[in-house]
Amino acid sequence: MFALGTDTFVMAGVLAQIANTFHVGIGAAGQMTTVYAVSVALLAPVVAALASHVNRKGLLLSGLAVFVVANLCTAMAPSLAWALAARALAGLGAAMFSPTAAGAAASIVPPERRGFALSVVLAGMTISTAVGAPIGTVIGGLGDWRWTMAFVAALAGASGIGVLAFLAHIPMLPPVSLAKRLAPLADSRVGYTLSVSFLFFSAAFTVYTYFSVVFARATGGNPNLLAGLLVVWGAAGTVANLMTGRLVDSIGSRKVLLALMTIVLADFLLLPLTSSSLWTAVPAILIWGGCGWAVMVPQQHRLLSIAPPIAPLLLGLNNSAVSLGTTAAGIAGALGVRFLGEGSLSAIAATFVVAAMIASELAAKRIGSVDSKRANFRSGPLRKQGGA
Repeated sequence: MFALGTDTFVMAGVLAQIANTFHVGIGAAGQMTTVYAVSVALLAPVVAALASHVNRKGLLLSGLAVFVVANLCTAMAPSLAWALAARALAGLGAAMFSPTAAGAAASIVPPERRGFALSVVLAGMTISTAVGAPIGTVIGGLGDWRWTMAFVAALAGASGIGVLAFLAHIPMLPPVSLAKRLAPLADSRVGYTLSVSFLFFSAAFTVYTYFSVVFARATGGNPNLLAGLLVVWGAAGTVANLMTGRLVDSIGSRKVLLALMTIVLADFLLLPLTSSSLWTAVPAILIWGGCGWAVMVPQQHRLLSIAPPIAPLLLGLNNSAVSLGTTAAGIAGALGVRFLGEGSLSAIAATFVVAAMIASELAAKRIGSVDSKRANFRSGPLRKQGGA
């Protein structure tokens, strides 16, 4: 996940070099990020459904292999068209690995430790924002962006060696018919939960995509200060992510989600003030990075609680929702800057958070309602027998 996260977030640091290499505008070069995100979004649920019978360890290794090849192809791409095709292939590798890794981690621990197991896997993604992406950016700055892609491929290759050598056998999930696999798509609990991921990460990445714009006053255009703030953002997410896993195991997903999103909402509403200086920007970024990334753990935990036998499919759909959210964020932010001005970004993000909070509460009510009906159904015959 560290390798996948580095690949996702390092592109922002080398886009200018890519644009110069292929003699295109920065907007055209940015489509390398879009193609990757859309590829993950579309392919993650498809892979989860079609590869359910494939050995979990084998699927993890296959995903990493595809990812390594794709990044090497990106590094050697002679044109933007070839690079875009390679980015789509990298999205396939990520779609094969990410939901499988999360589902595998949750399946090899007791239910009461599931939240922490998920947070450990996701920690690789958050650590990449604080360590992997800055290192990749430095590599690109010292040499060439193609070496950055080779660096990402090397990370994934090392991960594959680790998976091959140290990962124990992962139990296969019980066979599930195609009809049952598709059933979650009609389940309102799943729909509301996935909409939370889409809306919340639309909010988070509306600010992240335009990070340099939002915090321009705090950094004064200094790239070193900007990089330092990005490290703060990723480090906060890593620490909070691990803590949240244990909290979810203790008090459940609903309370954790409500608390996290309330804090992020307040943080975004105050950004016009807190982003004005470095001293106020740092705590604002700490709160946003910590609480923002931490939302992923209770979201995945909630999906697993709805239908554990089809966990990979649900987690694949969640990955798709997050990827589509990041794509929507770039579009929403661009429209906001063009028609409302740069100061509107925090307000747009806050609006997305409010919508995510509403969807989260609707999901919680639907989950509680279904669980209550199931409990009454199971206990009904027992009460009759007791009375007899």
